[in-house]
Amino acid sequence: MKFNIRGENLEVTGAIKEYVEKKISKLERYFDEAPTSDVHVNLSVYNDEQRIEVTIPMTELLLRGEVQHIDLYAAVDLVVDKLERQIRKHKTKINRKFRQKGAPKYAFAEMEKSANSAEEESDEIEIVRTKRFNLKPMDSEEAILQMDMLGHEFFVFTNDQSGDTNVVYRRRDGKYGLIEPNVF
Repeated sequence: MKFNIRGENLEVTGAIKEYVEKKISKLERYFDEAPTSDVHVNLSVYNDEQRIEVTIPMTELLLRGEVQHIDLYAAVDLVVDKLERQIRKHKTKINRKFRQKGAPKYAFAEMEKSANSAEEESDEIEIVRTKRFNLKPMDSEEAILQMDMLGHEFFVFTNDQSGDTNVVYRRRDGKYGLIEPNVF
Protein backbone atom coordinates (compact mmCIF):
# COMPACT_ATOMS: atom_id res chain seq x y z
CA MET A 1 0.00 0.00 0.00
CA LYS A 2 1.20 3.46 -0.87
CA PHE A 3 0.06 6.18 1.50
CA ASN A 4 -0.96 9.72 0.59
CA ILE A 5 -1.44 11.51 3.93
CA ARG A 6 -2.57 15.14 3.96
CA GLY A 7 -3.41 17.46 6.81
CA GLU A 8 -5.86 20.37 6.95
CA ASN A 9 -5.31 22.84 9.79
CA LEU A 10 -2.89 20.23 11.11
CA GLU A 11 0.79 19.44 10.62
CA VAL A 12 1.31 15.76 9.84
CA THR A 13 4.27 14.83 12.02
CA GLY A 14 6.39 11.73 11.61
CA ALA A 15 4.73 10.10 14.63
CA ILE A 16 1.22 10.67 13.25
CA LYS A 17 2.24 9.43 9.81
CA GLU A 18 3.87 6.30 11.28
CA TYR A 19 0.83 5.55 13.47
CA VAL A 20 -1.63 5.94 10.57
CA GLU A 21 0.47 3.75 8.25
CA LYS A 22 0.92 1.08 10.94
CA LYS A 23 -2.80 0.89 11.75
CA ILE A 24 -4.07 0.95 8.16
CA SER A 25 -1.44 -1.58 7.04
CA LYS A 26 -3.10 -4.10 9.37
CA LEU A 27 -5.93 -4.28 6.81
CA GLU A 28 -3.56 -6.18 4.49
CA ARG A 29 -4.16 -9.34 6.52
CA TYR A 30 -7.61 -9.61 4.92
CA PHE A 31 -6.08 -10.11 1.46
CA ASP A 32 -3.99 -12.95 0.02
CA GLU A 33 -1.84 -10.34 -1.72
CA ALA A 34 -1.37 -6.80 -0.47
CA PRO A 35 -3.54 -4.36 -2.46
CA THR A 36 -1.50 -2.21 -4.84
CA SER A 37 -3.82 0.76 -4.56
CA ASP A 38 -3.01 4.13 -3.07
CA VAL A 39 -4.42 4.90 0.36
CA HIS A 40 -5.69 8.47 0.60
CA VAL A 41 -5.77 9.81 4.17
CA ASN A 42 -7.03 13.29 5.02
CA LEU A 43 -6.53 14.51 8.57
CA SER A 44 -8.20 17.72 9.65
CA VAL A 45 -9.08 19.75 12.71
CA TYR A 46 -12.29 21.77 13.02
CA ASN A 47 -13.45 23.36 16.26
CA ASP A 48 -11.20 21.20 18.49
CA GLU A 49 -12.49 18.02 16.81
CA GLN A 50 -10.18 15.76 14.82
CA ARG A 51 -11.46 14.22 11.60
CA ILE A 52 -9.88 11.45 9.57
CA GLU A 53 -11.06 10.35 6.13
CA VAL A 54 -9.53 7.22 4.59
CA THR A 55 -10.22 6.13 1.01
CA ILE A 56 -8.78 2.95 -0.47
CA PRO A 57 -9.87 2.52 -4.11
CA MET A 58 -9.54 -1.08 -5.26
CA THR A 59 -10.65 -2.85 -8.42
CA GLU A 60 -13.94 -4.34 -7.14
CA LEU A 61 -14.35 -2.39 -3.93
CA LEU A 62 -14.06 1.17 -2.67
CA LEU A 63 -13.23 1.25 1.03
CA ARG A 64 -14.05 4.56 2.64
CA GLY A 65 -14.32 5.59 6.25
CA GLU A 66 -14.73 8.92 7.98
CA VAL A 67 -14.63 9.51 11.73
CA GLN A 68 -14.69 12.57 13.96
CA HIS A 69 -13.31 12.39 17.48
CA ILE A 70 -11.66 14.61 20.08
CA ASP A 71 -8.47 12.49 19.98
CA LEU A 72 -6.72 11.95 16.63
CA TYR A 73 -5.27 8.57 17.58
CA ALA A 74 -8.69 7.32 18.72
CA ALA A 75 -10.15 8.55 15.42
CA VAL A 76 -7.53 6.50 13.53
CA ASP A 77 -8.45 3.39 15.53
CA LEU A 78 -12.17 3.94 14.91
CA VAL A 79 -11.75 4.45 11.17
CA VAL A 80 -9.67 1.26 10.90
CA ASP A 81 -12.45 -0.62 12.73
CA LYS A 82 -14.97 0.82 10.27
CA LEU A 83 -12.87 -0.26 7.28
CA GLU A 84 -12.43 -3.76 8.77
CA ARG A 85 -16.20 -4.10 9.08
CA GLN A 86 -16.60 -3.08 5.43
CA ILE A 87 -14.03 -5.66 4.30
CA ARG A 88 -15.57 -8.45 6.39
CA LYS A 89 -19.04 -7.59 5.10
CA HIS A 90 -17.83 -7.62 1.51
CA LYS A 91 -15.89 -10.86 1.96
CA THR A 92 -18.93 -12.55 3.54
CA LYS A 93 -21.13 -11.39 0.68
CA ILE A 94 -18.64 -12.57 -1.96
CA ASN A 95 -17.98 -15.92 -0.26
CA ARG A 96 -21.71 -16.56 0.13
CA LYS A 97 -22.28 -15.78 -3.54
CA PHE A 98 -19.50 -18.12 -4.65
CA ARG A 99 -20.48 -20.87 -2.21
CA GLN A 100 -23.90 -20.91 -3.79
CA LYS A 101 -22.27 -21.41 -7.19
CA GLY A 102 -19.89 -24.08 -5.82
CA ALA A 103 -16.68 -22.02 -6.01
CA PRO A 104 -13.83 -22.32 -3.49
CA LYS A 105 -13.91 -20.68 -0.09
CA TYR A 106 -11.29 -18.06 -0.88
CA ALA A 107 -13.13 -16.38 -3.72
CA PHE A 108 -12.32 -12.88 -2.52
CA ALA A 109 -8.74 -13.07 -3.77
CA GLU A 110 -9.95 -14.42 -7.11
CA MET A 111 -12.26 -11.44 -7.53
CA GLU A 112 -9.33 -9.07 -7.06
CA LYS A 113 -7.45 -10.82 -9.88
CA SER A 114 -10.37 -11.00 -12.33
CA ALA A 115 -11.70 -7.51 -11.67
CA ASN A 116 -10.03 -5.82 -14.62
CA SER A 117 -12.20 -7.60 -17.19
CA ALA A 118 -15.38 -6.99 -15.21
CA GLU A 119 -14.54 -3.30 -14.81
CA GLU A 120 -14.56 -2.76 -18.57
CA GLU A 121 -18.06 -4.24 -18.88
CA SER A 122 -19.65 -2.17 -16.10
CA ASP A 123 -19.77 1.27 -17.71
CA GLU A 124 -23.54 1.54 -17.29
CA ILE A 125 -25.11 3.36 -14.35
CA GLU A 126 -27.56 1.18 -12.47
CA ILE A 127 -30.31 2.52 -10.22
CA VAL A 128 -30.81 -0.05 -7.47
CA ARG A 129 -33.64 1.59 -5.54
CA THR A 130 -36.43 4.04 -6.26
CA LYS A 131 -38.39 5.84 -3.56
CA ARG A 132 -41.66 7.70 -4.01
CA PHE A 133 -43.23 9.96 -1.44
CA ASN A 134 -45.64 12.87 -1.19
CA LEU A 135 -44.09 16.29 -0.78
CA LYS A 136 -45.77 18.17 2.02
CA PRO A 137 -45.87 21.98 1.70
CA MET A 138 -43.80 23.52 4.51
CA ASP A 139 -41.20 26.17 5.20
CA SER A 140 -37.47 25.46 5.43
CA GLU A 141 -37.43 25.54 9.26
CA GLU A 142 -40.09 22.81 9.47
CA ALA A 143 -38.18 20.79 6.85
CA ILE A 144 -35.00 21.00 8.96
CA LEU A 145 -36.94 19.82 12.01
CA GLN A 146 -38.36 16.89 10.00
CA MET A 147 -34.87 16.02 8.69
CA ASP A 148 -33.38 16.06 12.20
CA MET A 149 -36.26 14.00 13.56
CA LEU A 150 -35.70 11.36 10.84
CA GLY A 151 -31.92 11.43 11.32
CA HIS A 152 -31.28 12.07 7.62
CA GLU A 153 -28.62 14.26 6.01
CA PHE A 154 -31.08 15.89 3.60
CA PHE A 155 -34.84 16.39 3.22
CA VAL A 156 -36.92 17.09 0.09
CA PHE A 157 -40.06 19.24 0.47
CA THR A 158 -42.39 21.65 -1.33
CA ASN A 159 -41.81 25.27 -0.35
CA ASP A 160 -45.15 26.55 0.97
CA GLN A 161 -44.47 30.11 -0.27
CA SER A 162 -43.12 29.49 -3.80
CA GLY A 163 -44.59 26.04 -4.50
CA ASP A 164 -41.19 24.83 -5.76
CA THR A 165 -39.46 21.62 -4.72
CA ASN A 166 -36.56 22.43 -2.38
CA VAL A 167 -33.96 20.44 -0.47
CA VAL A 168 -32.47 21.20 2.94
CA TYR A 169 -29.26 19.47 3.95
CA ARG A 170 -26.83 19.29 6.85
CA ARG A 171 -23.40 20.67 6.05
CA ARG A 172 -20.18 19.21 7.41
CA ASP A 173 -19.72 22.20 9.69
CA GLY A 174 -23.05 21.36 11.40
CA LYS A 175 -25.01 24.20 9.80
CA TYR A 176 -27.79 23.78 7.24
CA GLY A 177 -28.06 24.50 3.54
CA LEU A 178 -31.04 25.04 1.22
CA ILE A 179 -31.20 24.10 -2.45
CA GLU A 180 -33.78 25.98 -4.53
CA PRO A 181 -34.46 25.61 -8.25
CA ASN A 182 -33.32 28.42 -10.50
CA VAL A 183 -36.43 29.56 -12.40
CA PHE A 184 -35.81 31.37 -15.69
